[in-house]
Amino acid sequence: MSGPRDMSDADTGRRPNRISSILPRLDEPMDDATWNRLRGNAQTASDFLKAISHEGRLMILCHLVTGEKSVTELEELLSARQAAVSQQLSRLRLEGLVVPRREGKAIYYRLADDRPRKMLETVYELFCEDD
Repeated sequence: MSGPRDMSDADTGRRPNRISSILPRLDEPMDDATWNRLRGNAQTASDFLKAISHEGRLMILCHLVTGEKSVTELEELLSARQAAVSQQLSRLRLEGLVVPRREGKAIYYRLADDRPRKMLETVYELFCEDD
């Protein structure tokens, strides 16, 4: 025997609220300043996602989550040529995701801030956790 039936959104005529989230409601009116801020943030997010949307760059970031690495270390970890690793590091540096440090002839890279780590944790949960 079933218990009392909760009224669904379909029963009440309301639109379903599928996700309770921190995302803004874009279907509600907003002033121009708020809209422009959202568009600017969307552009920044799009640039960030493009920067990590390459397998090589994604793997570099994965290795840098554990700490600073030299270009030579990254070459070995990725089994990739120096030119390929340097090209991907250049794009990550251009997008502000990694920061270089020179020590003699060696160049070391680290994550510029916490954004890549947070994104990689989410990517790991979505695609790798069950492995």
